[in-house]
Amino acid sequence: MKPTKGLDRVVVRFAGDSGDGMQLVGDRFTAEAASFGNDVSTLPNFPAEIRAPAGTLAGVSSFQLQFADYDILTPGDAPDVLVAMNPAALRANLPDLRPGGDLIVDTAEFTPRALKKVGYDTNPLQDGSLSAYSVHGVDMTKLAVAAVEHLGLGRKDAARVKNMFALGLLSWLFQRPLEGTVAFLEARFAKRPEVAAANVAALRAGWNYGDTTESFSSNFKVAPATLPPGRYRNVSGSLALSYGLMAASVRSGLPLFLGAYPITPASNILHELSRHKDAGVTTFQAEDEIAGVGAALGAAFGGMLAVTTTSGPGFVLKAETIGLAVSLELPLVIVDVQRGGPSTGLPTKTEQADLLTAMFGRNGEAPVPIVAPQSPADCFDAAFEACRIAVTSRTPVVLLSDGYLANGSEPWRVPELSSLPVIEPAFATARNHTTADGEEVFWPYARDELTLARPWAVPGTPGLEHRIGGIEKSDGPGEISYAPDNHQRMVTLRQRKVDRVADWLPPVLVEDPGAERGEGASVLVLGWGSTYGPVGAACRRIRRTGRRVAQAHLRHLNPFPNDLGAILRRYERVIVPEMNLGYGYGGQLAMLLRAKYLVDVQGHQQVRGMPFKPAELAEVLVEAIDALSSDDEKAGATWLQS
Repeated sequence: MKPTKGLDRVVVRFAGDSGDGMQLVGDRFTAEAASFGNDVSTLPNFPAEIRAPAGTLAGVSSFQLQFADYDILTPGDAPDVLVAMNPAALRANLPDLRPGGDLIVDTAEFTPRALKKVGYDTNPLQDGSLSAYSVHGVDMTKLAVAAVEHLGLGRKDAARVKNMFALGLLSWLFQRPLEGTVAFLEARFAKRPEVAAANVAALRAGWNYGDTTESFSSNFKVAPATLPPGRYRNVSGSLALSYGLMAASVRSGLPLFLGAYPITPASNILHELSRHKDAGVTTFQAEDEIAGVGAALGAAFGGMLAVTTTSGPGFVLKAETIGLAVSLELPLVIVDVQRGGPSTGLPTKTEQADLLTAMFGRNGEAPVPIVAPQSPADCFDAAFEACRIAVTSRTPVVLLSDGYLANGSEPWRVPELSSLPVIEPAFATARNHTTADGEEVFWPYARDELTLARPWAVPGTPGLEHRIGGIEKSDGPGEISYAPDNHQRMVTLRQRKVDRVADWLPPVLVEDPGAERGEGASVLVLGWGSTYGPVGAACRRIRRTGRRVAQAHLRHLNPFPNDLGAILRRYERVIVPEMNLGYGYGGQLAMLLRAKYLVDVQGHQQVRGMPFKPAELAEVLVEAIDALSSDDEKAGATWLQS
């Protein structure tokens, strides 16, 4: 029996054609790692085309995951193990494999034609160019076909299960159980038992190959992580966000309505919510983006918890109706799962370039609160929070997720529904104003003294009939008004209503070890959205070198928390990493912070369609920390000389 070695963490990447089933293999390996108790973080990466050209660099699909016996924040920088199913997958992903890493390739695909298609003049498996890696050449296609020969499948169909062979081999290599994947395959192909049997046979053949081949002298095991007690399940960001919306529906007592047009990478929310009609969820797949948000706004007027989902191109199309929601002062949650732009851009890649659109992308003064989740699991809490703000303050709220969060996954501690706060719709049920002559009337724009929210009157409530529409209304009675002073007052009230949201926000959490002892950092790294993981991992690396660095993260981007300005001014340098260029102003959040707080925020930007790598980010931060230390030393020397 081969020895098993212990590891604390491993980064694995599966790569092949977009038709090779790499996303399925990655999902299954992740599920087994999560069920074993490891902490897991994933990074799916696939082309936008439904079936990209086979064997080409543009058609490569990959799935990276890191699993560990401790709390991790990212899918990792460089893979320790790369599974390449063809020459294109090797060429596209080899630069990321760490020196000395394990490279497992399907040798059946390394034909002269396939090699030439991606620019190889010679076979890298034979020319010595891979000497920096531990190479394991396996004819996975041949072995998979042999494993299912007894089932009578044609060669083409038989070869399709090579991805399960690869999964079985990696499951042996890292001692992941097969039972969960076997049950998954049998359920998925219940109506085609021969297909289920072929996949299971290839899966077991991969495991057995690893156990018997001389190519691997040992296997490895990553122990379960020590996580807080509770019930866990692995979730993607889109799944967690869907559950957060459903939880808000339950805790508010409002039926959930989603009006949406399918668009990558937001469509999975529509797909998930459409499965829950029995939970009172109504989904409407509209003919276009404008119809989707229009239907959602109508549902809000009718007293439902209204949501619309989209990505960047669709978000722009919804702008006019969002402005109408601002004017009507009705609760509406707009989920923007950001992707690379402009225009069609990079549909399956991630970006953070819609913040300024969310802030200012409507005509006139149309302020809206903005919330952004920090991780796939946090999408649940952010969605719940967006719904709470929308209902409590009677305002549209923008929830800014992104493709990295939506498609990535991690373990999520399932909360008790009863532990979540109640969201009180407080519908108007009676007339709320007495006129000078003693008549009881309904004023649709009377204000709650605390939140400045207007009454939410469900259509059909006797005596509460009122006028709605996009033309400016008078404060209180809600009559059409063109009076200059009234318009000034209404615009100011809508802004103040959004500003007051900050009064109920928690303080910004700053992670600055040593600050309480007077040994705090001089540099603060401030993130938002999906930069949380890379920033946190980079800061951990920096602290291991003995340097000091502080980290904070913003969930609420409009309004900012009340204590943010004081926190920024405590540090000599503030660095904001963002996946946008800020239109040349050094980052979109950085620009907003400079404008509001007059603090010289330093931005660090990238727009590569991929998340930050912690190692690269750490280099940037170390340079800033060391430069500041050098400046301090020079200043001290100058003072001593004087």
